[in-house]
Amino acid sequence: MSSGSARWEDDVKNDEAYNNRGYITGAEEYPPRWAAAAEAFRSALLSDNRAQLDLAYGPDPRERLDLFFPVGTPKGVSVFVHGGYWRLFDRSIWSHFASGCVARGWAVAVPSYPLAPQARIAAITQSAAHAVALAAMKVAGPVTLSGHSAGGHLVARMVCADSPLPEDIAVRLAAVVPISPVADLRPLIETSMNADFQLDQAAARAESPALLTKRPDIPVHILVGGDERPAFLDQARWLADAWSETTLEIAPSRHHFDVIDALCGADSALVMRLTP
Repeated sequence: MSSGSARWEDDVKNDEAYNNRGYITGAEEYPPRWAAAAEAFRSALLSDNRAQLDLAYGPDPRERLDLFFPVGTPKGVSVFVHGGYWRLFDRSIWSHFASGCVARGWAVAVPSYPLAPQARIAAITQSAAHAVALAAMKVAGPVTLSGHSAGGHLVARMVCADSPLPEDIAVRLAAVVPISPVADLRPLIETSMNADFQLDQAAARAESPALLTKRPDIPVHILVGGDERPAFLDQARWLADAWSETTLEIAPSRHHFDVIDALCGADSALVMRLTP
């Protein structure tokens, strides 16, 4: 691993390396801005009868997803999995990031999932697979996945050889885009967040896509912002190096919170990848 990704002074030496908020100007403004845009998007699609909200994909109260539809028959379904270090947020903040794919004729599912410390990361991976499976059952055609940060980790796990996705769903995957993913969980053991994760070396290795084998024949494109913390640039490169037939894009002048903005643009390169 690159020594540039960590501090070594104390027993939570990687806290600063994985601290995104502390290095983004106006970081505290992003969640309320996202929430307002998400609510407006949901309201617009509900009024047009193009949204199905609060669909259960499992027994946990957080195992729910919202499904948004284009005008006409969907060409396929794309699933966006949010971030928050497996500890924060729910689907209500992220709805508007479905807008680019919906404008291109695709349905989009945005799930919530159980959070740490109530759920271990391995269990959250299982929940993500159940969410993808429900979305694929609801909408015919190809399936694409994108996820941001912890969500990037979760969608990357869907294409590992030990993926919990049912085989009939896995064979429909047409594109997967982990955005600023955490691909190797071992550095998180030495963060204060591990009080919630409860990771040891074995658990971290078992849930690290960069240490696992990728399923063949599924296109994976990794996106990370050029202005992100060095640790996240490292994480993206580790995954790209570990998985053959995978492309890596470093978006200039983008940081951890605005690298996902391209999901809102119907003509963005990111959305084009997710709507092949």
